[in-house]
Amino acid sequence: MGEHSIEVTDSVVPGPHGGVPIRQYVDPGHPRPAAHVVWVHGGGFIRGSLELPESDQVARALAAEGIATTAVGYRLVRPSLSRAAHTADNRRARSRNRFPVPLDDVVAVVRQVQEQHPEGVILGGASAGACLSAGAVMRLVADGDAPLLGTFFTYGFFHARLPKGPCEDRPRSRGHRRYSHSAALLDILNRIYVGDPAVLRDPTAFAGGHDLSGFPPSLLLDADRDTMRASGGQFGRELVAAGVETDYSVMAGTAHAFLNRPLDPAFRPAIDHISEWVRARSLIDPQ
Repeated sequence: MGEHSIEVTDSVVPGPHGGVPIRQYVDPGHPRPAAHVVWVHGGGFIRGSLELPESDQVARALAAEGIATTAVGYRLVRPSLSRAAHTADNRRARSRNRFPVPLDDVVAVVRQVQEQHPEGVILGGASAGACLSAGAVMRLVADGDAPLLGTFFTYGFFHARLPKGPCEDRPRSRGHRRYSHSAALLDILNRIYVGDPAVLRDPTAFAGGHDLSGFPPSLLLDADRDTMRASGGQFGRELVAAGVETDYSVMAGTAHAFLNRPLDPAFRPAIDHISEWVRARSLIDPQ
C-alpha cells in the first residue's frame, strides 16, 4: 500500500505527569497482523519529537506493511548548564523531566494501548528510546501487567555505563560520532537522564546488567559502526543468558540512527526485518 493511504491520528494519553502526546498510524486497506506496535524514538533523552523521521517515518513504514503503530511523544529531559541552575529551586525545576518521567510516559501509553488491543502489543524503541522501552518492560513485569508479545530494539543503549565488550563489539563510530558518542559523553547523558547517580543502579532506568527473565521474545538490530553496539551486543547476550528468545544481528556498513535517515540504504531492509519479525510474533499467544 502507498503511504497516501495511511491514516494518522494525534491524541493524548493520560499519564502521571500529565497528558502524553501520541500519534497513531493505520493503513485501513491493508490486512494487519494481530499485534499493535508501540514505537519510541531516540535522541539521547534530550532531543526528538513525533516529527522526528525516526518516529514519524518509521511508524509510517510499519503501517504501510500492515502493522498499526502508535508513536510516543514522551517528555524530554531539559538540562541546563547555566550558573543559575545550581540553586536548589532551579535544580528541582531542571530535574522535572528526568527519570522516571520519560519512562512513566512510555509505560502509560503501553498500558492504554494494551487495554485497546487485547490481541497483543509489541514494544519497540531506537537508541535512548530502546533504553526507555527496555525499562518499561522491567516496570511492567515488576508490576504484574499483561505480558507483551515481544520487544524490538534498534541501536539501543541499555547500560548505566558503556560495556567494554569483546573485540567484535569495540567502538566503531566514525566522523563526529567518534566524539559525540564517546563512552565519556554517553555516560554523561545517562547521568543527566537520572539526575541522582544512585539511580543508575535502578533496573527500570537501565535494564542491562539486571535479571531479564521476564522479557518477551526480543529482536535487536545494531549498527555496525556504532559505539553503542557494545551495549546492544552485551544486552543481547544477557537476554540469551536469561532464557529469552532473542534475534540479534548487526547491519553491515551502517552507522548509528540509520532509521532517522529514510534514504539510508539500511532503512528499508531494517523495516522489512522488523515487519517480518512482528508478523511472526503476532501468531504467538502471550499467555
